[in-house]
Amino acid sequence: MCVTQNGANEAIGENKVGKPPTLRLVAVGLILRGNKLLICQRRPDQPMALQWEFPGGKIEPGETAEQALHRELMEELQIDAEIGPLITHIRHTYRHGGAVDLQFFAVHRFAGEIGEHIFHDVRWVALDELPKYDFLAADRGLIADLAGGKLL
Repeated sequence: MCVTQNGANEAIGENKVGKPPTLRLVAVGLILRGNKLLICQRRPDQPMALQWEFPGGKIEPGETAEQALHRELMEELQIDAEIGPLITHIRHTYRHGGAVDLQFFAVHRFAGEIGEHIFHDVRWVALDELPKYDFLAADRGLIADLAGGKLL
């Protein structure tokens, strides 16, 4: 997660009767290059196969959201990112149980070459083109705001 890359099964797994949804804390990078944003496509063998998302992942105990995002971007894309300001914060509950608490940070600078090591595909996409991609449900409201120029 990309957004739900780490622990996606828990985030969307079936909820036990009478139990509150499992809340997964996630840090997400909005990696910018000019007027384009990096998006990542999940692999066919993953839950929510071939849907698009932004890179990032689970915040581990003892980590700040910024530390988690830096670690995840190193693991997922092999880049050393300078984590910028918090852009937005979204909480989403999946219809099959489970929930994610997403913190989205701007990333304007990074070192290294971006690879698609854990993704099916990665692309640089203009903000106004984002709605053409099939994003995860948790990201769809954000996509509309980004495409409308409301956040970046």
